[in-house]
Amino acid sequence: MLKKCMWLPLLLFPVVAPAATVELKGKASVTGTILAEKSDQIIVDIGYTVLAIPRSQVLKLLDDNGAKAAAMTAPPAAIPVAHHAPDAVTEQGFYRNSGPAAREETVRELVDGLGEAVVQVRTPSGLGSGFFINADGYLITNFHVTEGETQIAVEVYHLKDGQLTRTTYKQVRIIALNKFADLALLRVEDKGAPRFASVTLGDSDKLSVGETVFAIGSPLGLERTVTQGIISTKTRELEGTLYLQTSAQINPGNSGGPLFNLRGEVVGVTNMKITFGEGLGFAIPVEAVKYFLNHREAFAYDNDNPSNPYRYLDPPNRTSKPATE
Repeated sequence: MLKKCMWLPLLLFPVVAPAATVELKGKASVTGTILAEKSDQIIVDIGYTVLAIPRSQVLKLLDDNGAKAAAMTAPPAAIPVAHHAPDAVTEQGFYRNSGPAAREETVRELVDGLGEAVVQVRTPSGLGSGFFINADGYLITNFHVTEGETQIAVEVYHLKDGQLTRTTYKQVRIIALNKFADLALLRVEDKGAPRFASVTLGDSDKLSVGETVFAIGSPLGLERTVTQGIISTKTRELEGTLYLQTSAQINPGNSGGPLFNLRGEVVGVTNMKITFGEGLGFAIPVEAVKYFLNHREAFAYDNDNPSNPYRYLDPPNRTSKPATE
């Protein structure tokens, strides 16, 4: 599977900016050409390569005359983030991708910050879980949670003044569906909806068997339930698809919820369990989620297309004879 790396080709930036010195924490500095400034990092061309420097490591910027470039260090408007280590996250535009510097914490330390981004997805036929991937109300859940449904509601717990308040949003639009990967991309479009806390997507390829993980979801409708376990195997093949197998308890209602590592990153989307066993839960690797998001236009849901991935029509029966008068 293709991955985007941190090195940026110089040809992407035809306009040359003045040289500047980036003073870093730890009494270090980098001198080069500022190519771009993002919400969480500064892109610097140092001649033989291009560096992406986290803003959290920058003390100040100086131009080639030694003057402080105050305008270049102004931070962007704040966006709610469920658990955001500023030096460990890189922007992908539509979602946040993990970086190499994220530190591990305990489940107890992580759940309070992450819980606001995990939601309950309700339909007339049942319920599941989901999680916001950005502040604009886009969220991931399982295809089977929304299959055959158009009336979808999302219940969100907003944290305000130390208290959690449940809010139900009923204007939820289906953006994209992949039946075969069991993934759905939804968006909350209620008027007056706030900016939503969101999660960071990790790297399921870097998981180790035996690594601690935990799930947050709504098993049997019991919202904000946390279960902890380990990665039992990374390569459990079921019906031609590879899943993460985990000992974290997964039950009906957990479907579509996130599976986190101890860095607070989503490494999988929980979607099924073996009913006659215990501690045999499964999750879709987050790399499959990234592929779905990066190619979401190919899976776009369209109400005007009766044969889109949302609902397949039966093909015509060519053996049937035309009706005669």
